Amino acid sequence: MATIKRKAVTDERPNKKVKTSTPATKAAKPAKTEKPEKSAKPVKSEKSEKAAKPAKAPVEVSTERKPIPKSVLQQEDRAFPRGGGSVLTPLEQKQIKAQAERDVLFEQETGKPAVAENGDDELFGEGAAAIAKSKKKKWQKDDGKDATDGKATGLKVQALNYKDLSIGSVLLGYVTAVTSRDVEVALANNLTGYVPITAVSERLNARIEKLLENEGQAGQGEDEDEDMYLKDLFYVGQWLRATVTATTSAQTDGSGSSKRHVELSVDPRQVNGGLDASSVVLNSMIQGAVRSVEDHGIVVDLGLSNASVRGFISKKDLGVMYDLEDVEEGQVMMCLVTGKGSNGNVLNLTPGAIPRSAIAEGKQAPAVGEAPTVEGFQPGTAVDVLVTDNGSAGIAGKVMGMLDVTADLSHCGAGLFGDDISKKYKIGSKVRGRIIWALPTEDGSRRVGISLLDHLMNLPAPPSKLPGNASAKLKSQATTLQQHQPLSSIVEDAKVIHVTPKRGLFMQLSFPGSKETAKAFAHISQISDDRIDALTSAIGKYKIDSTHRARIIAYSPIDNLYRVSLKPSVLEQQFLRIEDLTIGGLVQGKVDRLILGAKGITGVLVKLSDNITGLVPEIHLSDIHLGHPERKFKEGFPVKGRVLSVDLEKRQVRLTLKKTLVNQDSPAPVWKDYAVLKPGMEGKGTIVNILQAGAAVQFFGNVRAWLPVAEMSETFIENPEKHFRLGQTVNVRIVSVEPAAQTMKVSCKEPVDFDAGLQDAWDSIAGGQIVSGTVTEKNPESVTVLLENGLKGTIRVGHLSDSATTDPEKALKKVHIEKTLAELVVLHKLERSRHLLLTRKAGMVADAKTGDLITSHDGAATGKKVNGFVRNVTPEGVYTEFANGVVGLLPKSQLAHEMLGQAAFGLVKDQSISAWITNVDTARERISLSMRELAESSSPKRESVPSTLELVNPADPMATSLADLSLGKVTKARVTGIKASQINVRLADRVAGRIDVSETFNTWDDISNKKAPLQKFRANEIVDVKILGIHDMRNHRFLPITHRSSGVPVFELSAKRSRIEEADETGLTMGTIVQGSQHLAFVNNYGDNCVWVNVSPNVRGRVALMDLSDDAGQLQNLEKNFPVGCALRVTVKSVDATNNRLDLVARSGVAAEELTLQTLSSGMMLTGRVTRINERSVTVQLTDNLGAPVPLVEIGDDYDNLKMTQYNKNDIVRVGVIDVDAPNKKLYLTLRPSKLLSSSLPIKDPQVTRYAQLKPGKLVRGFVKHVAEKGVYVSLGARIDAFVRISDLSDQFVKDWKTIVEVDQLVEGRLLSVDENAKHALLSLKASHADANFIPPVTINDLQPGMIVTGKVRKVEEFGAFIDIDNTQPRLSGLCHRSEVAARRVEDVRKLYSAGDVVKAKIMAVDVVARKISLGLKASYFADGADDVEMEDDEDEDDSGVEVGGAAEDDDSEDEDVDMDGGIDLEAVRDAESNDDLSEQSDEDMDEDQPKPITGLKTNGFDWTGGNDHAVAADAMSDSEPDAAAPKKRKRNKPEIKVDMTGDLDKYGSRSVSDFERQLLGQPNDSGLWIQYMAFQLELSEIQQARTIAERAIRTIHIRELDEKANVWIAWMNLEVEYGTEEQIEDVFKQACQVQDPLEMHQKLASIYIDSGKHDKADAVFEKVVGNKAFRASQDVWVNYANFLVDSRKTPDRARALLDRALQSITLPNEQRALTSRFAALEFHSKYGNAERGRTMFEALLSEWPKWSSGWDMFVDLERARLSHATSGDAKSDAREKVRALHERIAAQKMKKRRARFVFKRWLEFEQAEGSAKSVERVKALEKAYEEAQQAGGEE
Repeated sequence: MATIKRKAVTDERPNKKVKTSTPATKAAKPAKTEKPEKSAKPVKSEKSEKAAKPAKAPVEVSTERKPIPKSVLQQEDRAFPRGGGSVLTPLEQKQIKAQAERDVLFEQETGKPAVAENGDDELFGEGAAAIAKSKKKKWQKDDGKDATDGKATGLKVQALNYKDLSIGSVLLGYVTAVTSRDVEVALANNLTGYVPITAVSERLNARIEKLLENEGQAGQGEDEDEDMYLKDLFYVGQWLRATVTATTSAQTDGSGSSKRHVELSVDPRQVNGGLDASSVVLNSMIQGAVRSVEDHGIVVDLGLSNASVRGFISKKDLGVMYDLEDVEEGQVMMCLVTGKGSNGNVLNLTPGAIPRSAIAEGKQAPAVGEAPTVEGFQPGTAVDVLVTDNGSAGIAGKVMGMLDVTADLSHCGAGLFGDDISKKYKIGSKVRGRIIWALPTEDGSRRVGISLLDHLMNLPAPPSKLPGNASAKLKSQATTLQQHQPLSSIVEDAKVIHVTPKRGLFMQLSFPGSKETAKAFAHISQISDDRIDALTSAIGKYKIDSTHRARIIAYSPIDNLYRVSLKPSVLEQQFLRIEDLTIGGLVQGKVDRLILGAKGITGVLVKLSDNITGLVPEIHLSDIHLGHPERKFKEGFPVKGRVLSVDLEKRQVRLTLKKTLVNQDSPAPVWKDYAVLKPGMEGKGTIVNILQAGAAVQFFGNVRAWLPVAEMSETFIENPEKHFRLGQTVNVRIVSVEPAAQTMKVSCKEPVDFDAGLQDAWDSIAGGQIVSGTVTEKNPESVTVLLENGLKGTIRVGHLSDSATTDPEKALKKVHIEKTLAELVVLHKLERSRHLLLTRKAGMVADAKTGDLITSHDGAATGKKVNGFVRNVTPEGVYTEFANGVVGLLPKSQLAHEMLGQAAFGLVKDQSISAWITNVDTARERISLSMRELAESSSPKRESVPSTLELVNPADPMATSLADLSLGKVTKARVTGIKASQINVRLADRVAGRIDVSETFNTWDDISNKKAPLQKFRANEIVDVKILGIHDMRNHRFLPITHRSSGVPVFELSAKRSRIEEADETGLTMGTIVQGSQHLAFVNNYGDNCVWVNVSPNVRGRVALMDLSDDAGQLQNLEKNFPVGCALRVTVKSVDATNNRLDLVARSGVAAEELTLQTLSSGMMLTGRVTRINERSVTVQLTDNLGAPVPLVEIGDDYDNLKMTQYNKNDIVRVGVIDVDAPNKKLYLTLRPSKLLSSSLPIKDPQVTRYAQLKPGKLVRGFVKHVAEKGVYVSLGARIDAFVRISDLSDQFVKDWKTIVEVDQLVEGRLLSVDENAKHALLSLKASHADANFIPPVTINDLQPGMIVTGKVRKVEEFGAFIDIDNTQPRLSGLCHRSEVAARRVEDVRKLYSAGDVVKAKIMAVDVVARKISLGLKASYFADGADDVEMEDDEDEDDSGVEVGGAAEDDDSEDEDVDMDGGIDLEAVRDAESNDDLSEQSDEDMDEDQPKPITGLKTNGFDWTGGNDHAVAADAMSDSEPDAAAPKKRKRNKPEIKVDMTGDLDKYGSRSVSDFERQLLGQPNDSGLWIQYMAFQLELSEIQQARTIAERAIRTIHIRELDEKANVWIAWMNLEVEYGTEEQIEDVFKQACQVQDPLEMHQKLASIYIDSGKHDKADAVFEKVVGNKAFRASQDVWVNYANFLVDSRKTPDRARALLDRALQSITLPNEQRALTSRFAALEFHSKYGNAERGRTMFEALLSEWPKWSSGWDMFVDLERARLSHATSGDAKSDAREKVRALHERIAAQKMKKRRARFVFKRWLEFEQAEGSAKSVERVKALEKAYEEAQQAGGEE
């Protein structure tokens, strides 16, 4: 076996170098028996140069002695060496000298000439090689002739070595290890090979492929039998035949040696060599793979040339070696051929080399005597050999006279212990051996090696696989192979018994305390650290019989030989193999290299020895986290560590360098095995994972433990990550350990030291016991108490009193340190921590005194009233805890009625509970409780009125005292009042009673008035009654008569004749009601979808509305038709006593009960109840389990008049069945009046139920059902849809086509095609198809020169403007050249127009072929159309505009050009348009007091109000053009003198559109002015005009004025929120987010919603903000949201829940700290906050950051603010003390001088304002003391 086992990972192996038998390989093997010619001189020739070339190829490094390199003289002569030196290099001289020494030593030892090596032949020329070749041929010819002297024959027997192996070599192997991926096989001469899982058999590969195909597929249901493990297919000690498939050699790191790897295959197709069936003879060994497993045996594939030949192993022959049930398909085994079938197609086999019958007799394994061909002699087969030669190296022989075989010295079984091989194996004698290898040669023959060793003759199986009757010899051989000496052990006395000069030493090992010896071999490379070229047996240090100290490095089971090393370096090494390492052991090594990962240094590799390297993970580099590990751990740096774990299969070692783990001197064992660990043991571990519930702690090996968060510290830990870190070493104590499950729980808490006294006290105390103790510690959550007996206990704050849970602060204030608390009840004993849980609840203390406190399930009795506390609240009920951890369930149905509507039933943890026990299940340890007192209650009687109380004016003269009114007593009562559901009566003065309506009538016929059953009774009427119990006024039920109250009770009575006359005592309860039974019931109240009825005073049920009556018309008005008290005959539909639910049916028929999808049919008319209404459907319920939505198309006959508001929830409606889809469980209903009322009603939109009703070309209407990616689906009927392609949506091109339709929109279109078979209809919504008055779009052929068109400027260039013409399809665009813009020349059109301007243009020319359109914009083109434009704009008739400049053409104007960003040069426009005359304005128009409203500033045809809709009109009414329609207005040529009114703007502000326009000319970037302009329009109710101004402001304000633009956007959003729709708000908001800061816009929108009272919409905006990754990293976002939730929504719980979400988004510690403090401040500021919670948050922050001065100051400011808002004296005093305490804590900290001045100054100011003179003096004294201390210490 090899010294170092290969790592079982196939993908990490080096590249394979395939070895073949080539002439070069042959030449590399020297003839060791020949001597070179010493006189041969180096000759330079072509042959020598060719012979030298192979030396340049890479040579595999071997542990064998290296051949001498070739001389450079064979490559090139050195000419004229200087100084007369030799032509040989120093290296060549050293090699020659060493060779000469070896020759001399060899001749002295053997007396024969030295044998020349291959290297010498190459060094000294070609002649020596030729002589050696001739001598080799001569030996081959004379083979076997000289049989008298084996030493003189020149016998060459070469042992198997790595270099001999080539592809196709067949070997006998012995399994030594099995991993998950391959099998390790030992070969002859200490070689080792590996069989990968894919080289086992063809059958196994097929199974693997099947598994890979099925891997990852869900629902395959693979059995476990399909899982494959090599350990189930092979076993250690198994003999196999293997063939070499590849050999590799990998260079090791810096050692110069190489690791060799041999890959094998055991597939029968390869190892059997494709033999013919005739070549397989009896007693030969053959390998097979299991094909199938039968009942009587197994069938195996043999891989022979004839595939039909198979083997069979009977069940008997399997013996104990294999269990038939465990044999798997594809499994490989080597078997002995014991027989052949009659036809030769079946071979009888038996596993192993010995037949089953011969094992017990101890017979030798059978051998093959003869065979038809020599090919049948394969490794593993035993043969008889004729010895043909022998010698010191071994023997040679022939099998059947044809096959040459050899056995080396190791496998001869003689020669090592003094036996003479020549005498033991004489030439000509026959011996029995076993073939162990067969190597292919170049000529196609084979070299075959055999072994004569005893154990190889029998191939013994492991001892566990041998039958009990096996011979002693066989058992001994099997035991020897298994129980060898441990590897790496040192043998002190290793005796040399044989020396092989060139190979090594054969030694005999003696073991202390044992007489047994063993053979060993030390290779020449393993004898000394210095190079040894040859060994001698007679002289020297390593002569025969010399003893040495040796170390076992390997064991070969094939050779039965140990491999040892005598090298001092090996002897001194602490570890040779990974197996030598001990988990937890100390090791020393050097840093090999650092491992770099994505996060930096992830580990360090430490070299422990030449062959072992260990990994140190990052968390184990040091006890503290290293920021730069590379600075400490450099290559070659010595380190000391401890082994963490060893993975033998993966060949991996993990180490730790933590000093706390390396240097621990604890005598306790290393925690590496769960079996040796006990509770209470203490040790150190490393945290490898941290969770919210605890942490995982790693120890040594595979030992891990769980550290719960409750066991991390004595104090409460909320987040373990704040207190622990990954890689931290912690001291822990074992709490519990389960070795079988390999689980362990540990604790960091200090163990409680218990002496004998405390132990006795602990043992004597029990749950429910009353104790007393002294308070030693208190915190906001609990109080710690020291009991009189020395034990410690804890009282949670909720257990300080019965009301402590509602006001914990008040309860804690009453408890002081060192206060003695008496009457404490022990709730629970915590055995692990030796701690007691106590309670001070008065109810539980009282129960403990009387012995009624529940301490076990056995002590619980049904009907008993008990006191406990809330342990947990779930939606199903309340878990109530008592003493000793006993828990009872209080179901939701058994809670008080007033508790059901509250959150968590109005309960909190630890709140006191008083309840009655309803059921006890001792076997299952369950207790059921009820807060509704039982009739059988055995609870203690309350203080009651004396039963001797005399009755005054009794209705029954026979009753004289209260004692006469007993349970079951029949008496008389006087009616005092009649209600709908009960009769109030008086038994005597101050003694009242009630008769429930359900206790009045016996049968249905007794009720004369079903709607008002109690009307037959009259006031003051005397009635006979029977006493049932006492009425509970709180829970509206009656109690047993024994339940007395402090006052005179109200009696529950019955007036039924059956109870009075027949003494009927039966009471109706939920448990006695059965399904299907009939009862009388009376309406009690109304629910959302049901009516509640009383069946008895204590039993209430529900009747669904649809089950209330057969007449659906009566259901429309429940209060009228079924008033409270109304009598009903009901049938029990279902009863659930556990949940206290009773469902009843009041209908007389059962037809509706049977209504199912199968019973429904098209055309049926049914009655249903409306259960849901939304904008797209009305859901109608027919029965409890049957209902369907009615779509929009089936709600009415005229889609224009559909009103969803006409339906209300719980309305009773008639519906018609359109269709039933039973397989898909779908029902289609209709509410159309034409189908339900009369078919003669007008129908505008007919019902569509079939595609046959649709005809192409027909106009239809429907509702948009779905907007898909490729079009729109329109619903035309309940089951009929039509598809609208994108191209059929509009005649115009729409870029975002999804914006023109929305779901549920009513549309009208024309059917294009209908396919009834495919159930597909195609619809078009184009106006050209659907609208009869549609005006088709204009095409280029329709345009003619001279036409006037409107359009929008698409693009503006210097030379002209491109205008999109309206109502054109496809969109047509024309060019207006600058020569056609104005009458005068325009240099740059961009100064006049901008993109988006709406204009009116005249078509100048049209080129249809080139598709070019020329347009004109001159005002003169539109003079004739002024009248038309005036009709479009009524406002222009009232105001002709404001004159700017006001001068004639010859008048010099001093006005400057108005040029601003986004505007137009007015003067330039005026000049361009030849504005000689401005329209006149009368004096009446200039009235200052009553200015007429105007639309804005209009100059040269441009509307400056931003109204694009009126731009055309503005162009038409240009003042610069002559007005042909009104020539009378042009009366004079000179301009009229105008009155300057601009001064009024300063006095009155802007009061008209013209005022705003005038101001905007000078201040275009003033957002405030624009917003005032918008507000002015809103005052005039011009909402659209205000929107237009906002748009114009956004375009006009300079792009750099972001703040000004933002103000306008905010104003615009305000406008839309107030006056716009949701779509308009969303549109403006999206635009604002695109150009402004999106976060700011979101926050502003939320503020607008808040101001307008739309809190739901503001909440949605905030949720959208915090859901955006880009926004939620801001603190302000979370704080604003929290403020909104607390102040506006009044939901502080939601605000508090935000903090956890915020801390996940904000990761920086400083920002998290600031955010938490702001949330804490919110608790102080808000009236809905909890100041105590805020203090807790600040305390947590300041405990983590005690030097955070800003946090302290904030805390103080908040407390002082609370003081200023306190109203009562107690509140002020409390707040004052809290502020003073904070100042005390701050002043006690270590501060700098400047900080100290600030702190004391603030404190002094506080005391001066709120404190007394004494407190002021105290602060000054503290300040002075602090300054003196600072000066004395010399600190700043």
